[in-house]
Amino acid sequence: MRELDRGPKRGRTARSINGLVILVVAVVLLPLAVAAGVAAPAAADPYSRLREAWVPAPGGVGHIKVRTWLAANGSDRSVYLLDGLRAPTDLSDWEHETNAAWLSDHGVNVVEPVGGTASFYSDWYFPNNFTDQPYTYTWESFLTENLPDFLAANYGLSRSRNAVVGLSMGGNAALILASRHRDQFAFAGALSGYLNLSAPGMREAIRIAMLDAGLYNADCMWGPPWDPAWLHHDPFVQAEGLRGLPMWVSAGSGLPGVHTRPTAPIDFWNTSVGMGLEALSLAQTRAFQVRLATMGVDTAHFEFPATGIHAWPYWQEQLWAMLPMMKGAIGA
Repeated sequence: MRELDRGPKRGRTARSINGLVILVVAVVLLPLAVAAGVAAPAAADPYSRLREAWVPAPGGVGHIKVRTWLAANGSDRSVYLLDGLRAPTDLSDWEHETNAAWLSDHGVNVVEPVGGTASFYSDWYFPNNFTDQPYTYTWESFLTENLPDFLAANYGLSRSRNAVVGLSMGGNAALILASRHRDQFAFAGALSGYLNLSAPGMREAIRIAMLDAGLYNADCMWGPPWDPAWLHHDPFVQAEGLRGLPMWVSAGSGLPGVHTRPTAPIDFWNTSVGMGLEALSLAQTRAFQVRLATMGVDTAHFEFPATGIHAWPYWQEQLWAMLPMMKGAIGA
């Protein structure tokens, strides 16, 4: 629910460093290639294939920023990457915190919608009244109607057999979207998600987390705790819709691993919070695993690393680990 351990942003500075590295490599290798009588391979640069657009969206929001890295090999299959509860409004945290753009070097178009803080990427009942939000969140409609239409019309990308992957809040949303839109998504990934919202105390926990993320009112999202909408967005309850769908589902143990090196006092606080959040996700993910097993749903691959807290470096590892399975499922 809260994403931790944010590293340096991968904006202009990171691209400049990447360009310098590429230049040095080219200077070193080009003479060797000429001496051997072969051409030096072209260096991959995902940012040369980056497309940014403001895509029309329903619900009165107007437009939503979407950044897309086109696949180097011309593939028309995509992965939609969904953020966590504190999704920023400038760039997706997948861009801020990971090297996800480089998936486009491996035959997958990388689609990163920007925004959606505390939205669960769902269609809300009302605008958020605690902040006088002037529009209603309609993320499910946008991701399954407006966005694929735009990608098909402007970049020639397929509306079907794509992947959707999310972490934390986005992990919940990825499974729900895939369960409802099987014509669009042939693969789903849920990293450190909260996949059993009907468990005791979870609806109250979600409500508190949304308030903490920016005074978002869960009643405006899915209504009071007894509203059926809560069940409709619970992967544990909606598991039948995932039958036959290839999935990658993971959660760490909550124990700090190689990517957790706290030094300042705030680092120790963030680490302790991340440990607790991941331990809760682990319990939820184990329950979801049992749920699928009892139903005979055997198309999900579960990963439970011995270490890992609720933090970006561990999610980046999982994203690359799932790539072969993802590509096989979507035909990239």
